[in-house]
Order: sequence, then C-alpha cells, then structure tokens
Amino acid sequence: MKRDIGYNTRQKEKLIDYLIRNKEKHTNVQEISAYLSSEGSPLGTATIYRQLDKLVEAGVVRKFVIDGKMGACYQYIENTDECREHFHLKCLKCGKLIHLNCDHLMGINEHIAEHHGFIIDPSQTVFYGTCSDCAGADASDEQV
Repeated sequence: MKRDIGYNTRQKEKLIDYLIRNKEKHTNVQEISAYLSSEGSPLGTATIYRQLDKLVEAGVVRKFVIDGKMGACYQYIENTDECREHFHLKCLKCGKLIHLNCDHLMGINEHIAEHHGFIIDPSQTVFYGTCSDCAGADASDEQV
C-alpha cells in the first residue's frame, strides 16, 4: 500500500531515509537535525516538526509522547497493521526498540478490557528497561 506523504524535497527524502534506516529505534528532532546537518541538508527544528507531523498524519511515522515533559520520539512504520498487534520494549541505554509478540501480554490486554473496561492500544504501549545486550555489557563491566 502506497501512502501519500505529499511533495518530496531533498530534505524530506533525507529525513525519511534517516527514519527508515533507524526504524528499530525511537528518534527525536535533535537527532534528526544533527543527521541532516551532517549530510549538508540542515533544516530548522520547526520545519522538522512540521514534516514529522505530516508523516504522522499520513501514517508513515508513529509519534510517542512519553511524559509531556520531554520532546516526542518518532519511529518509521513499515507495516502499520503489524504494529497494532504487539507491544514494544525500549532499551533506555542503547535506544533499541523491540517489537514484542507475546501471548502472555495479550492475555493481560484482554483481562484489562474484560475486567476493567479499558482497551489498551498495543501499538502505543512501550515498556522501558534494559535490553539483554546492554544488561550483558553491564554484567561484564561489573566483573572487571
């Protein structure tokens, strides 16, 4: 399915390229701005926010607002239907985003809907912690 993302400029193409290459993690406007500047296509933060809002509206990018105090994070969505069906894990150390297909968690999702009348959107649910790679690195640092 081709999604309409509007008129393409060189900067927008570089922005989308960056998002696609970093689709496994959440990224923010500061990281995007630094990348575009390093590529010789600097954009103001207001323009980046505007482009990201258009991409979110088009369903190409997902926006995550963690606590209202920090800036939003963004992630390129390859298959929008797939992400609606599972939860996500985000490593606070390396930034890796893991798509979690877990029957146990879906059972919790169903329990909350049935017993508490609240429907969780798995595509917007992110558990924060430390991935196994970073946890392993921490353990080996402690042994030294």
